[in-house]
Amino acid sequence: MEFAKGRDGGAGDALTAGGDALTAGGDALTGEGDALAGGVAAVLERLIGLFRSLSPAGGLSLTAAATLATLERSGPCRLTALAAREGVTQPAMTQLIARLQEAGLVDRSADPDDGRVVQVRITADGKAVLAGRRAVRAERLAALLAGLSPDERDALAAALPAMDALANSRQSEPVTTGH
Repeated sequence: MEFAKGRDGGAGDALTAGGDALTAGGDALTGEGDALAGGVAAVLERLIGLFRSLSPAGGLSLTAAATLATLERSGPCRLTALAAREGVTQPAMTQLIARLQEAGLVDRSADPDDGRVVQVRITADGKAVLAGRRAVRAERLAALLAGLSPDERDALAAALPAMDALANSRQSEPVTTGH
């Protein structure tokens, strides 16, 4: 496994499979897993920076937008589960949800199975805000993608299923409405 230089010349910006570094099935051979993990982590750091730069200024913080996106994907859930999923404390999530509720982007209601528990759900306005943010990012990203070679764009397209699987793999305990 080699670390190729990115467009800005920084080492570790991209991973390339050299020779027999990967098996035909795509599994890393002994010793290569750590290099792959390190390379993916380095690229993810750069992608997070890119994601931030593509996001519209003002309005929602990245944590607020990520919380709305989680609610959109997962449906209504308990505030405690949402805090755990987003990696923030329950008091911090409580404050965030209060701000999102004040803005009309989420609403809270009693859990139908346990009236002592509050469930949070995204509103239609919240979904519209997310859709608008995604459209802005997609437009900005399209301009960047246009600057890549056809082979680079094809490689990104081919990597989408693996990136999606990686993103979904962290959900070992999915957010549910029942706990």
